[in-house]
Amino acid sequence: MRIAIDARKLHDYGIGTYVRNLVFWLSKLDVDDEYVLLCRNDDVEPLRALGPRFVPVAESARNYSVREQFSIPFALARRHVDLFHAPHYVVSPLTRCPFVVTIHDCIHLRFPQYLPNRLAYSYAHTMMRVSARRARRVMTVSEASRQDIVELLGVPASKVEVIANALDERLAAPPTEAEIARIRDRYQLTSPFLLYTGNIKPHKNIDRLIEAYAILRRRGHTDVKLLIIGDEISKYPNLRRLVHRHQLHPHVRFFGFVSDEMLAVLYRLATAFVFPSLYEGFGLPPLEAMAAGVPVITSNVSSLPEVVGEAAVLIDPLDPEAIADAMERVIGDPALRAELVRRGYERVKAFSWERSVARISRLYHEVYEECRG
Repeated sequence: MRIAIDARKLHDYGIGTYVRNLVFWLSKLDVDDEYVLLCRNDDVEPLRALGPRFVPVAESARNYSVREQFSIPFALARRHVDLFHAPHYVVSPLTRCPFVVTIHDCIHLRFPQYLPNRLAYSYAHTMMRVSARRARRVMTVSEASRQDIVELLGVPASKVEVIANALDERLAAPPTEAEIARIRDRYQLTSPFLLYTGNIKPHKNIDRLIEAYAILRRRGHTDVKLLIIGDEISKYPNLRRLVHRHQLHPHVRFFGFVSDEMLAVLYRLATAFVFPSLYEGFGLPPLEAMAAGVPVITSNVSSLPEVVGEAAVLIDPLDPEAIADAMERVIGDPALRAELVRRGYERVKAFSWERSVARISRLYHEVYEECRG
């Protein structure tokens, strides 16, 4: 079978993790399938290294562009593919071969106020709805996202399959003591600190995290710092203004993009990881934190409870006092921290890219047989 995969988002945060692990673990499977990978020109040679069953094809059309609505279907037709996997919700109506789509979340439909304009909402809603309804199968990464897809897109529940994400291999290997010492000294991380990592978009709820940290300090925990990692912080000046309003600027540090190697160290140096997001399709950062042996505090909404299980302290993300309460509990209770770390290590074992990609491969074959029959 010849399967095409849209790999243009290979380097994105989130979906990029999904695509990288998808193609890597497909290369480990003992099957005869051929994979046509639609990718950026710079990724052709690295993807060719996956083996002779992988055929990278340079595709210059940008994501969300008018051009991709024509160029992607044309590339699929030229390559005579049997099945197309779109790892994002955009599938051109001109696509004629059978396809499956992965819809990671419905955040644009749950939180339309975070989109730049009504046109963006109309585009997202239309593309998601049309793609989901035309697809032979819809894959998603959590039961919470499955429920959203069924409710918001009108797709039969029987058509939607949950295949979970897992820990990226790039964060699985622990750093050496020398690497930890180098990062600690270079960034002067000598005080206990709470860590957040992810993007800085409004639904990540960083403003309430800062409010909760201000409450924590007023309760006397003045030795604990807050470290926020996320790129594009300059797009959200309100966060820095909030820090200054509470006179927290000596105690809150914003890091932009950091490498995987540095992130692995920061997880291990943190006293606790706090992730008060309002909505997640899956929520990889809490899983990464648990794998690194740091206690996790996260939200009791969307997919996060099913990801962390009983291995984290769950909070109401709309209540800064509740977030501060959880911070105080974890900081002040060494036994609780140790128990959360132990449970976190066990919880991470429930997720495996190898198992998930094997299930995706079987789904490809199920759809192919249905189309032939």
